[in-house]
Amino acid sequence: MAGSELSPAKALLLAVQLATNANLSALRTLVSQHPKTLRTEIILRILLTHLPESLESSEYVPFIQDLIARNVVEDSASPIDASALEDLSESAASKRARKLHLLPLLWRSAPADAPADPLTQFLIHRSLRIDEITGLVTQIPDLVVPFIHHSAYLRTWMISTVLPLLRFNYEYHPQDSANMTLSAFGKLDNQAGIAMLLSRTEGLEENEKNVGRDLRGLVGPWMYGDTRLKRRRLEENSSSLIARNVEPLDAPDPDTNEKCASWEVVFTWTTEKATDSWKTVVSAVEQWDGPGDVDLGGYEDGTGWLEEEDQQHLERRYARAALACAYLISDDSMDALLGIRRILGRIHTLLDLDPLPTLEVAGALLSPVSGIESLLSPTNSGFLRGGLLEEGNVLTTPNESSIKLLHALLVSAFLIRRCELRTSIRLVGQLVLLEDERDQKYEFEKLVQAIISKGPQSDDRYWVRVRNELLWLRSWGAEELTEGASVGKGVFGKVPKELIEVALLRGLLSNNRISLARRIYQIAPERPIPHETLQETVLSEAMNAYDNATNANKTRGGLKKCDDMYLRCIYQTEFIASVHRRLMHKADKALVCMPSPRHWNTLGVTHTLGKYSLYFKHGEPFKPVSLRVHGDPISIIARVLELNNKSYTRINDFINISKGMVLAGLTFRTTIGLSTIFKKTVEQVKEQLVIAEKRVVSMCVDQALSEDDFETAYSYIMTRLVKIAGPAQERKPHHDSINGLFAELPPKELDEWSWRAALQAGSYHRTEQTIAPTHLGNSSGNPMIRHLEQRMECLSLALRLAPKAALQSILNTFRRCEEELESLAKQEAEQEAAWDAQGDEQAMPGGFGSALKTTVTKSSRAEEGPMSLFDLSRGAISRAQSGLGSLSRAPATDSSIPRERKRDQLRNAAVGTVAAGVGWLIGAPAPATHE
Repeated sequence: MAGSELSPAKALLLAVQLATNANLSALRTLVSQHPKTLRTEIILRILLTHLPESLESSEYVPFIQDLIARNVVEDSASPIDASALEDLSESAASKRARKLHLLPLLWRSAPADAPADPLTQFLIHRSLRIDEITGLVTQIPDLVVPFIHHSAYLRTWMISTVLPLLRFNYEYHPQDSANMTLSAFGKLDNQAGIAMLLSRTEGLEENEKNVGRDLRGLVGPWMYGDTRLKRRRLEENSSSLIARNVEPLDAPDPDTNEKCASWEVVFTWTTEKATDSWKTVVSAVEQWDGPGDVDLGGYEDGTGWLEEEDQQHLERRYARAALACAYLISDDSMDALLGIRRILGRIHTLLDLDPLPTLEVAGALLSPVSGIESLLSPTNSGFLRGGLLEEGNVLTTPNESSIKLLHALLVSAFLIRRCELRTSIRLVGQLVLLEDERDQKYEFEKLVQAIISKGPQSDDRYWVRVRNELLWLRSWGAEELTEGASVGKGVFGKVPKELIEVALLRGLLSNNRISLARRIYQIAPERPIPHETLQETVLSEAMNAYDNATNANKTRGGLKKCDDMYLRCIYQTEFIASVHRRLMHKADKALVCMPSPRHWNTLGVTHTLGKYSLYFKHGEPFKPVSLRVHGDPISIIARVLELNNKSYTRINDFINISKGMVLAGLTFRTTIGLSTIFKKTVEQVKEQLVIAEKRVVSMCVDQALSEDDFETAYSYIMTRLVKIAGPAQERKPHHDSINGLFAELPPKELDEWSWRAALQAGSYHRTEQTIAPTHLGNSSGNPMIRHLEQRMECLSLALRLAPKAALQSILNTFRRCEEELESLAKQEAEQEAAWDAQGDEQAMPGGFGSALKTTVTKSSRAEEGPMSLFDLSRGAISRAQSGLGSLSRAPATDSSIPRERKRDQLRNAAVGTVAAGVGWLIGAPAPATHE
């Protein structure tokens, strides 16, 4: 049966069979023979339903082209073979033809504005089936592109749906392709579609390099079909966007179309990424020129797809989004600041503004900032916290003022970050706009600390640059524009200029840039700070260097720095004279006799102590600050004496150290440790100097005794302490008028050190370790007798100085010494008498020897028995004086007479002491005074 002889039903069935077998040549012949039965729409439905989806598009596109052009001609090489239908009756063929159930050309879930054109419907439906059944999306362009000029709808669908998904899965990110069909992709709203298309553009460095490509080649085509395909979805999903807590988009002008509104999703995406992926945002701004910069794959028709007005509006919105990203970048690294600089440079290019200098150049130029006065208001600080994309936000409005402000904030953040203090554009912006003095001072102090701790130690250029930068940060160069401007408008605009200069001066001094400090703050014709402020700052910083010193040697370390500050920043000026004038004014001529300021005395004392081995208990080493904070600095000398063997022999050094402590004000302390020397009179200072000397002599006596050097201790008592010692308390007798109704005032403490030192020496017992004397002088040749005599001298001094509560114990010690001395003297006398009996008594003529012996015997009896406190009553004192008087009148013929006279002197001293010290207690008369 020839093909031309087929009935319509059998022709239809044969066409389905040929399509199923992909025999397009025979189908071409069949269509040419039955044009009325096999109409274009029917053939398209047959192909859509039965043509295998795996068949390459190039195999059947020419047939479709001829079919649409109604140019299908018979293919002589492919005759019709209808033998399979010969046995089929017409009724059966008609029945089977009615049951073919050919797919409609319009695809499922097609939008309401889908075209009625059969070819467009076929191509889109065929493409969807190819993707759903085989996933061979790469064949779709070969199917659609030949007909893209046929329909604007088809062109839009190809560009906005097929092209983005094809690029995303097979060209841009083949390793991370999304498992999504064309149908599902076309149903996405703007936000979901953009989120998917840009999901591979962040996180990896290689992807961030291509973010501009993705915006241009994925988002751009996706937005191309906005008006036709996404208008309905935008309306349907506007409420869902708000429900998902998405930041509301800016409402476009009434004249703008849906395209402008859809691009707001892209702008919102960029601002959201600025907070957690700033590198992606920077790359996006650098690589992408905005909504007008799209790559449609060459499928566009050559006409602009955006109106001029829309284009301008979107460019402004893009620039605003870029400015918003600069404020939203929260990373405080230097790389992030450099990234903001790249954004700002890109905005300059897009707005045809002059090129920006690099941050290094801008930080060196420190150009004055002008034209931003209208933006510097605390009311504008709220724009930093939200609404950066709003049209009313003056900080992100793409104009010259907002860009200048952002550049000034960027340079400020760069200068701060270069000093190793982390900051961000938003933080700097808050400091400028809020104008809160406390916050500005806090950030300024942190910056100065970073500068001082991390700045180079030997580079004056660095410090000159830092000073210029800090002053610029305060005013943004306003002083150059407005002469005499006192209030700055920069990051530290509320910080007083004098405070900044003082902080810089401290930085210079702490980093040992003393010569530069003098050039700027002392020698300069126009001094940045008052002279008194300069002096106080130098003194404060010098003592700070002192307190932080770890070595007590003033030729190196912190003490050397402190010393240099005095020498080069103080003594080369009129500082000493001004200090003395202030002393005279504040303390009523107090301390004007001092040879140098108290701080120099502190240095001298510390340096001298540093020559000795010194550490405190628990192994804590001595540091200079230990001297300044010590509650009783003179007591440190006792520790030095204890740790340094034989150091007590350098008594003059320690006396000078103690006096230096007094003159340094270290002994004049308040309850919180502050020195009050400026409030003391000359008499009070002299009194402290005397006390210091007494204490040091007493300390040396105690240490000498602890090292068994009694001779040195005795020497210090007799040659030094006896000259400066005074009574321990005021001695006032009781008055009869005072009765038990009134409390007696306690005696005033005067000298609690001297009598104790004398008592310590008087209580010392000679041992084998005691250092022997180097010379005897006129004393006894018996070392034990000499030692007891020296002890009694010390005890006699202790009796004259001690308080009445200690007299009894001292007298007991004195009595025991006297008993020991009497015993030794008696032994010595017996030895001498035995020698005389053997020699002088036999040899001496006239019996003179016997008479002398009788006299000496009487004297010995008169001295028998120790004296107690009772013996020193009225009668005892009288008898002691008469007995000692008779003894003193005895002839000096015995060799023991000189030693007995020494004892008489000691006893008289003791008796006089008791009479003067406690005699009034028993009613004894006061002893007569003799020169």
